[in-house]
Amino acid sequence: MQNITPTSAASTESPKLLEQVRGKIRLKHYSIRTEQAYLDWIKRFILHFDKRHPSKMGAVEVEVFLTHLAVERNVSASTQNQAKSALLFLYKEVLGITLPWLDKVEQAKTPKRLPVVLTKHEVQAVLGRLSGTHWLVASLLYGTGMRILEVLRLRVKDIDFERKEILIRDAKGFKDRVTMLPLTLIAPLKTHLERVKQLHQNDLNDGLGAVYMPQALGLKYPYAARDWVWQYVFPSGNLSQDPRSKNEAEPVMRRHHLQDQAVQRAMRQAVVDSAITKPATPHTLRHSFATHLLEGGYDIRTVQELLGHSDISTTMIYTHVLNKGGRGVSSPLDIL
Repeated sequence: MQNITPTSAASTESPKLLEQVRGKIRLKHYSIRTEQAYLDWIKRFILHFDKRHPSKMGAVEVEVFLTHLAVERNVSASTQNQAKSALLFLYKEVLGITLPWLDKVEQAKTPKRLPVVLTKHEVQAVLGRLSGTHWLVASLLYGTGMRILEVLRLRVKDIDFERKEILIRDAKGFKDRVTMLPLTLIAPLKTHLERVKQLHQNDLNDGLGAVYMPQALGLKYPYAARDWVWQYVFPSGNLSQDPRSKNEAEPVMRRHHLQDQAVQRAMRQAVVDSAITKPATPHTLRHSFATHLLEGGYDIRTVQELLGHSDISTTMIYTHVLNKGGRGVSSPLDIL
């Protein structure tokens, strides 16, 4: 992304403005990915209008920019919506300006596609070609219906072996929910956590071992970051600089959680090795979890709660990918 350099009285405020945006995002405890995406879209918006300060612009410029993304850049609907959310956040939360309804925006087309679902045999084949941490992550994706980042952001305290439950905190929509802990994963998880605990102890011995804490909790419990219970269940194999501290005098080195790209690569290779022709990703295991539960006769409301969907219509899509095509109608060819 091109840097925004001051060229006018208005543009000299841009660096300060971006710091205000970053501060407001962290105050609201948005994820680092949301922070990076929002800042990126705000920079693009400013550059698109020759570095004019957003306070000198308004709804007209926002509509022009969003339409440009859909018509000329041909971005997806989700990408356009992310850009829109970033700009609305900028105006409402930072500049204190409420934009009128953006009814002149050319909307990017939202494709209506059914989710890719693996059969039980295909899931077994994929899991059989994974090993170690990647196998454990993929097994949790299929066995619990969690999203990949929900699995990777799990803390030790979130797993209750006695109740056989997993607590998912600050999931999509900033909601907590509870899902089951598959019985077959209890022993492998305990073994895995023993290795993670030794890794954490090594970090403590080196004067490190402080994991990232949400800002409010970090201030309230300043020493909790080094406690075992707050550590990630799936930590990275390497220490890295906390991106939130890159502008500080002394950048903080932490052990972040495992990157989702590593799991995606392992899953992609397992699908190829299984000779499966479906474009399956780690998220496909979540789709398969929901579909197989419905096939097993579980109530759709139960599946909705396990998946964390706020609207039942989102869960209803899995009724279209059950074991018989064509809405469960048998082909007349099969009756001959």
